[in-house]
Amino acid sequence: MSDLTDCVVTPRVATDGFDPLGVGVHRGSTIVFSDAAAYASRGERGDKGYSYGLYGTPTTRTLEEKLSRLEQAARTFLVPSGQAANAIAAMALVEAGQHLLLADTVYPPMRDFALNDLSRLGVSVEFFDPTDLDDLKSKIRPETRLVWCESPGSTTMEVMDLPAAAEIAHEGGALLGVDNTWATPLNLKPLTLGADLVTEALTKYVSGHSDVLLGSISVRDPELASPIKAAIGRMGIGASPDDASLVLRGLETLGVRLRHSEAVARRFCERLTKHPMIDKTLFPALQSFSGHALFQRDFLGASGVFTLTFTEELAPHVWPALDRLRLFAIGASWGGTRSLVAPMPVRGNRSVTQWSGADITLRISIGLEDEAELWEDMERFLAALEEFSTAANAAQ
Repeated sequence: MSDLTDCVVTPRVATDGFDPLGVGVHRGSTIVFSDAAAYASRGERGDKGYSYGLYGTPTTRTLEEKLSRLEQAARTFLVPSGQAANAIAAMALVEAGQHLLLADTVYPPMRDFALNDLSRLGVSVEFFDPTDLDDLKSKIRPETRLVWCESPGSTTMEVMDLPAAAEIAHEGGALLGVDNTWATPLNLKPLTLGADLVTEALTKYVSGHSDVLLGSISVRDPELASPIKAAIGRMGIGASPDDASLVLRGLETLGVRLRHSEAVARRFCERLTKHPMIDKTLFPALQSFSGHALFQRDFLGASGVFTLTFTEELAPHVWPALDRLRLFAIGASWGGTRSLVAPMPVRGNRSVTQWSGADITLRISIGLEDEAELWEDMERFLAALEEFSTAANAAQ
């Protein structure tokens, strides 16, 4: 062959005996076939076969298989982000004329997607109180297709009785979907509690390094895999093998990272609960938390994410006090190695429940920094909060 041809045609090298611990990064859009007959019958290869890069590579399939084992799922699909997982799962399973019920505490982008997009496509959208199973039961209709929840609830941490919710949904002929990003499959396995599908924002704890976006959809029943796979294909959605490789690497340390963040978060919450500058500490692992009994029954552990609330008097001073932080970073997302804080409003993201406190909360994600130095930084914030409050009162 000429040099030009040799530049293009890649030689096949032997891989026998090369057995690394990690999977390689397999990039590819075009998948070639040995002959015309193999190409003509590519649709018969089944879920394990390869036909085009959009539908999976050895790298993405490895991550999907690992997640399926952790979730105890029949099948897992990768999508570009956690919110993509939520949106695609709902779009694949709910049709025009059907009814979608969402916990009032779901991730705000999922709320927006339901109200602005699914409603526009003819889906009836309604919300229920995640702490009131009678409210859920009363809102199930014959046309209800999917009950969507998040436990603990986004920001405010309400814990749902998932087995009971699954029973109510199934009695009404509906499916139960759970966004499990806070807990990860190491701390909660919704499919074993009766849920039909579970989504994860792999962007957060599973990836663990704040440098990749990826999401997953896992299903308990193999029959649910077909509509989800078809929807992903029709929309041309694929997951990058490079991103999948980063998540696979992060996944290997997920267990030790989670246990460290949980332990530090528990100690922080125990101290913050008693602090005069804090109104409430929202963390399901606290014995004083309203949903703690359900948490103990269903969860295998906690993550390092919790929320602080403040009195109306102190709330205006939270923003300037945050500028005193030196170690905690201010930013969205959570679950990475760096500790984060993010001011979060609540009231505008509620439809059927009431948020009676000040409309600013502080979501905190504990990372991997030195615990004593982190606590010193938290004390800087609390001292600034007291300083600004005292000055404001003196000026009145």
